[in-house]
Amino acid sequence: MLIRRPDDIPPSEIADPAVYRARRRFMTQAGGLALATALPAARAAPASLGPLTASPLSTAEPATSRRAVTGYNNFYELGTDKADPAENAFRLRPAPWTVRVEGLVNKPRSFTIEELLKLAPLEERIYRMRCVEGWSMVIPWVGFPLASLLRQVDPQGSAKYVEFVSHYDKATMTRGVLDWPYLEGLRLDEARHPLTLLAVGLFGEVLPVQNGAPIRLVVPWKYGFKGGKSIVAIRLVEKQPVTTWMKAGPSEYGFYANVNPEVDHPRWSQATERRIGEFTKRRTLMFNGYAEQVASLYGGLDLRRNF
Repeated sequence: MLIRRPDDIPPSEIADPAVYRARRRFMTQAGGLALATALPAARAAPASLGPLTASPLSTAEPATSRRAVTGYNNFYELGTDKADPAENAFRLRPAPWTVRVEGLVNKPRSFTIEELLKLAPLEERIYRMRCVEGWSMVIPWVGFPLASLLRQVDPQGSAKYVEFVSHYDKATMTRGVLDWPYLEGLRLDEARHPLTLLAVGLFGEVLPVQNGAPIRLVVPWKYGFKGGKSIVAIRLVEKQPVTTWMKAGPSEYGFYANVNPEVDHPRWSQATERRIGEFTKRRTLMFNGYAEQVASLYGGLDLRRNF
């Protein structure tokens, strides 16, 4: 398993974008990245998403620096080191793009990104985000509720879960490590919850590739691996999906992945976390601090068995 513990994350590992861009230019010129000349480059300057609605669902906590949010990422399709996704962003072309919505719906269809952006007003939502390895950030996402998309396709009564499929290109992206493509899932009521977001940007700009461009899932009361990146398909199904990390480590990663300080990872405690940019640990909050909004979803559910 290639996950690192929070004590192994020095601030020096948070790559400065200028550094990784210079490194990539050097490697390209030296012939170290043969694919660089054959693949489209990542966006050099993120485009503004225009006027945004400030969401009342936002936390009042200050956002983590843009440098950390865009330079310290988990996106294994682009590499397993935290700096790899930003360095390898050129391997994924975020446009043109479509998202298929299929399965147990009465109105299956494919949406372009342009069509998705018209479904609901874009909001900026500043969410606490917690990673299973013990580190956390506060990120100003831009997006719209997943529920807005689900209403467009009219889920059938037999639909109980939503499965998310991420883009994968074996010719240009990481091989091995996990069983690709990356799959994630939510219960339908979780997917419809007002906090659940389809993000298309951050810091008021178009989503960078390393953060999951052009569209990704954000579920702030769950560990970060639940947020599938670069989504190409959304399927409504009757049975609980078997997600990528459940297949990779069933004793370590469950379907729910709710932030719960009382349930340790087999190899480390989840009771504390380290906010990127801080040197002291803080107490982990139940449901990542969103208990008031989401605890009712899990009434009667054993959260130790359903981890």
